[in-house]
Amino acid sequence: MTKDARWKQEFPKIGIRPTIDGRRKGVRESLEDMTMNLAKSVSALLSENLRYPDGSPVECVIADTCIGGVAEAAACADKFAKAGVGVSITVTPCWCYGTETMDMDPAIPKAVWGFNGTERPGAVYLAAVLSAHAQKGLPAFGIYGRDVQDLNDPSIPADVQEKLLRFARAGMAAALMKGKSYLAIGSVSMGIAGSMIDPDFFQEYLGMRNEYVDMSEITRRIEEEIYDPEEYKMALAWVKENCKEGPDNNPEHIQTSREKKDKDWEMVVKMTQIVRDLMVGNKRLEELGFAEEAMGHNAIVSGFQGQRQWTDHFPNGDFHEAILNSSFDWNGIRAPYLVATENDSLNGVSMLFGYLLTNTAQIFADVRTYWSPDAVKRVTGHELTGLGQNGLLHLINSGPAALDGTGEQMRDGKPVMKPFWEITEEDVDNCLKATSWRPAAVEYFRGGGFSSDFLTRGGMPVTMSRLNLVKGLGPVLQIAEGYTVDLPEEVHDKLDRRTDPTWPTTWFAPNLTGKGAFTDVYTVMDNWGANHGAISYGHIGADLITLASILRIPVSMHNVSEEQIFRPRAWGLFGTNDPEGADYRACQNFGPLYK
Repeated sequence: MTKDARWKQEFPKIGIRPTIDGRRKGVRESLEDMTMNLAKSVSALLSENLRYPDGSPVECVIADTCIGGVAEAAACADKFAKAGVGVSITVTPCWCYGTETMDMDPAIPKAVWGFNGTERPGAVYLAAVLSAHAQKGLPAFGIYGRDVQDLNDPSIPADVQEKLLRFARAGMAAALMKGKSYLAIGSVSMGIAGSMIDPDFFQEYLGMRNEYVDMSEITRRIEEEIYDPEEYKMALAWVKENCKEGPDNNPEHIQTSREKKDKDWEMVVKMTQIVRDLMVGNKRLEELGFAEEAMGHNAIVSGFQGQRQWTDHFPNGDFHEAILNSSFDWNGIRAPYLVATENDSLNGVSMLFGYLLTNTAQIFADVRTYWSPDAVKRVTGHELTGLGQNGLLHLINSGPAALDGTGEQMRDGKPVMKPFWEITEEDVDNCLKATSWRPAAVEYFRGGGFSSDFLTRGGMPVTMSRLNLVKGLGPVLQIAEGYTVDLPEEVHDKLDRRTDPTWPTTWFAPNLTGKGAFTDVYTVMDNWGANHGAISYGHIGADLITLASILRIPVSMHNVSEEQIFRPRAWGLFGTNDPEGADYRACQNFGPLYK
């Protein structure tokens, strides 16, 4: 019914720069084919393995010629600018003239693969040009294979592939954010610091702009019918058929009437349409005479204040947050829209990081409670075993968690969260059936509404992250990899009823290292920097660390193994015995990517 309006601009491309020894009359000529073939191999690897948010393969652009000097470097830069290149990878099997051939664009993430072969000194060039990058304040990632290859070997070793893909995923995430908007619908929710929007952070670290509308814009559009009425009829029918209403948990004397609940359903459906249209626009509105509103705010992520000025009077935002964050709605299977509850922009950005790295929906949740094994046993009589044997974090919030978070999408008999282009109608049906919509807790939400209620299947590898701002320091990222956990039904019910059983629950067991913030599950909870966390499918901590280093955001806690960590080579010049401290020093020294 309503075409996806998000992909108005072309996606950024990955530029491949084959650099070469510029000496003619024998040296350069002997290396031309191999150097260009390396570039073509890298291009094929990336296009075969990486996808844009709409599901199409990532596009690569290769320089017209090998780059042997500054004239060819300038020609390549010109081609990349015209082609919309947002990420740069230099490849070479040989010595090249470092400062003459290097990528000098300060705002483009860059990496260099120096071929490990004995016939020509690709590794020598790699070291020389990375030194130049550090000296010029243009940090680049260095990629050097562990094993020597023959000069005529066209393959890309597995360790090199891993680094190329990790860098390209993170670099593309940074490039996709650039020029987009965070749309704040409303202002600060209940004094939550994350909803105090910091435009300098968005501009300097992410290359994004900030857009703002008052929540009264939603009531204006409802009252003036600035939404697609045909889509509304279809959406309401879909909701009545697929969104089962759960029991009302409110005390009987404050329960709302059936008439009020029916009106709430009508309003929350309209709110969903309107918030989406505010984010990305809708050509249908122009046909209805609302050309300005049809444009949208070019928002790749948004936040809805809700509490309390809205929710004390109107139905809460739980429905539109949950549906928009999911990978499907009445228009079918599609990419998720990202909406942060309580306008927590920092958790919204954390969700954005996870989404751009995985193309999957994100779970927004309170990091609500640490349950120790002893506390669980005292309250329920149950002894925790398996993944949860060391204790659990109860991740729960009133509704913005994507329905993908039910874990009802299956692959090879196991619960997963898929990119939208892999999701089947059966997956959608299972997610909807696993979710009930409970009348909102009136003590919290005086205006009514509905909250999604589901329990996440256990056994999924997930990564929880959170961006925090620290005065005098700037942004800091926290990362915790772990697994979702199943509990016996009666145990879950006893624990869940102690908070609000009308909200979606994810039981999370972080992986422990036995030291620092990951000494035990309690120390993870005790070191978490805010009340919210963004949960992404898969163990993506290493990708998040690479992305953070591109954006110059230090990582304060993580449980990623050391051999997986991939940052620009210059980070090692700030110290190698204490990588965490070196990360802080490097980020502070080089400063935000777009400052």
